[in-house]
Amino acid sequence: MLMTNENVKLYWHDRLLAATLVKLLPRDLHPNHLTILRVILTPCVLYYLWLEAWEIVLPLFLFAAFTDMVDGSLARVRKQITMWGTIADPAADKFLIGSVVVLFVAKEVNSVFAAVIVIIELLIIIAGVIRHRRGHLVSANWYGKLKMLFQVIGVTALLIAKLSGLNLFVPFSVGTFSLAIVFAVMSLLTYGL
Repeated sequence: MLMTNENVKLYWHDRLLAATLVKLLPRDLHPNHLTILRVILTPCVLYYLWLEAWEIVLPLFLFAAFTDMVDGSLARVRKQITMWGTIADPAADKFLIGSVVVLFVAKEVNSVFAAVIVIIELLIIIAGVIRHRRGHLVSANWYGKLKMLFQVIGVTALLIAKLSGLNLFVPFSVGTFSLAIVFAVMSLLTYGL
């Protein structure tokens, strides 16, 4: 079911952010502004990945990923859910994660592993487009949220490995990406089809 401003359901992290960060954000900052910011930050993340400037790309990537959590909570807490945001937010997530996976994970972990992640993301997009054309719009589900969380943790662990030179973060990253793949398949089966 599509979440709208009339049937908003707050999650536990929405309540936490509402009591803390959302109070500090200006009223004229809208969730869609954060989605656009994430899209703008993605090429910057890729540029610093390409330069292997790990000390810059790690906080930049984390900030870009953090805007995903904040824009969703902001939309639900302030009842600023828009149709554009419902479509653009997951697209911005896939743009950020997908491009980092292609540029970074394929090189640092395994190109086949990265291809699996990207293919599942593409299948979710295709299934979402098909549902949209049939007139069925669905809000993101917990499987998708957990998928994104594990993808962010996986990329972060790889970035920490590169920054610190400690390869022990690489197997941790592979494990979190594996969990992300499981949740991506579950998201595809429950949301996309």
